[in-house]
Amino acid sequence: YGSLTCRILRYYNKTDVRTVTDEAYSGSRRERHILKSYRTYLSFEFEEKETIKNITNHVKMVLEESGVREGIIVVSSLHTTSSIFVNDDEEGLIKDTLEFLEQMVPEQKEPYYLHNKSEKDAPAHLKRNIIGRSEMISVTEGNMDLGNWEQVFYAEFNGKRKKKICIKIIGE
Repeated sequence: YGSLTCRILRYYNKTDVRTVTDEAYSGSRRERHILKSYRTYLSFEFEEKETIKNITNHVKMVLEESGVREGIIVVSSLHTTSSIFVNDDEEGLIKDTLEFLEQMVPEQKEPYYLHNKSEKDAPAHLKRNIIGRSEMISVTEGNMDLGNWEQVFYAEFNGKRKKKICIKIIGE
């Protein structure tokens, strides 16, 4: 556990401005609400096979780039052996999480994992099933609505190769 030491590659930024079909009327003046859709891909590559990294600052940076002040962020892992989740950034909790997952899904078991007949990464897929693929976070006044200790994490269960996440922001 420690600081985020990985390569981050920016793949693609796209901003679409779309008009919401609902229009609000304020007195005699007609107001149109515009939604912005912003998408960025980040690439991570870690030396560890299994690790959990805090990516909150990366998500905040993308939120600032988007210019969205009110809306939602969806952070998704684009691989079946990694996850995104929100929790407390406390070293003991991170280690406990990895130990818990190892107890739930041990690297080796008898009889063997059926998926391991073709590939040897069944535990990584099963750990991803437990943690999940993505997180949705609301945005208010340009900030992520996270609790006092909440942070956004990327969990890698089959590392040593490049993986991508998608950060999608929708709002105004």
